[in-house]
Amino acid sequence: MEQGVIAWLSGRTAETTAPASAQPAPRRIFFSRRELDRILSLYGRMVAAGEWRDYAMADGVEVAVFAVHRRSSEQPLYRIEKRPALAKRQGAFAVIAAGGRILKRGHDLDAVLAVLERKLLKLVDGE
Repeated sequence: MEQGVIAWLSGRTAETTAPASAQPAPRRIFFSRRELDRILSLYGRMVAAGEWRDYAMADGVEVAVFAVHRRSSEQPLYRIEKRPALAKRQGAFAVIAAGGRILKRGHDLDAVLAVLERKLLKLVDGE
């Protein structure tokens, strides 16, 4: 008999008869709704101030990235990253400048985004 028929007769499903070497697809990292709302709120205020004009998002196996651009053809000014693997050590969130320098890293997204909030305050105070 075929393997599918044997599985059906024994009451096993196709999932239980899959080869042991089959690995599930790795989980992708995303920003949660609350995290994304917080980032987009800051993004909207920076766009209104004329500093940022475009953004890009990427998900991955190890990291989720929200990159902000002055122009879409340029390298990102800042990258906001979420790396859950670092949550118990340095913190899952980081703001990274264009040259790769880490401006702020931490466990709380609001505290990490504060480094960019200060830049917004300087823009408003300077006018």
